[in-house]
Amino acid sequence: MTQQLSFMAENQRRIEAVQKSFGPTGARLQDPGRVLIGEGRLMKQSRRGPQPKAFFLFNDLLVYGSIVINGRWFKNQNIIPLEDVELEDLENGFQMKHQWLVKTPRKSFYVSAASPEEKQAWMEHIEVCKARLLQSSGRRASSIFAVTWIPDPASAICMRCSRKFSMTHRRHHCRKCGFLVCGVCSRQRAVIGNLHPTKRQRVCGLCHHSLSEREEDDGRVRGDSTGLRSDEDEQASIEDPYYEDNNEDDYHPVNWADNGMDSFAPYVYLKPEHVWPRL
Repeated sequence: MTQQLSFMAENQRRIEAVQKSFGPTGARLQDPGRVLIGEGRLMKQSRRGPQPKAFFLFNDLLVYGSIVINGRWFKNQNIIPLEDVELEDLENGFQMKHQWLVKTPRKSFYVSAASPEEKQAWMEHIEVCKARLLQSSGRRASSIFAVTWIPDPASAICMRCSRKFSMTHRRHHCRKCGFLVCGVCSRQRAVIGNLHPTKRQRVCGLCHHSLSEREEDDGRVRGDSTGLRSDEDEQASIEDPYYEDNNEDDYHPVNWADNGMDSFAPYVYLKPEHVWPRL
């Protein structure tokens, strides 16, 4: 009992420290029964290239954010319920080694660890936490996931019309297929339910046509109209809140050595002697 109380108090302090590290804009993380399982630094593939992020694994959540002051202050907090997470193991890539894919309904992205051992630890602990959460809560795992966006440096031309991107002919992403497309090829807007239930998202012409046919078929059954539109004037107001569209001149390659990732603290499994903390 004494050991159990000691662990609960220590766990509470750790979660409070993580919560405070995201400042006043961060969400409340303290919750009865929540356990901080581990933490560490991973490279996350963004549209402009790999970037170092701080990740925190709880028994029910995966939380990550941008590093402002290493180990002390983070921003841009993202919280993902573990029942919404699906992992896919991957081979080493050109830019990132020891990588895997994290798929969620609203966003899917690649991450990589500093070593094969850290990769294995992260993946195993996430999978075990998810399995235990689903078993204990009776919740169902998500079956719909967002596509991963193709990084900006992957193509210098629109992947629909083949016109070259430039300062005036900017690149964008289709929210349905993740392809790099120009503004002309992505004038259409459509509701993609797993990304947002009502907000119209930027889509390329091919995806818009496919979604239109599907919505028309559904509409005939329901007797209603579709939520698809082509409205170029709406572009500024409906951009994805997580990303900015920039031209290729803004891209700066990032790797482990450039960001001192080799010197970052490795993944820390906080209570290895407990195997899996029990509350």
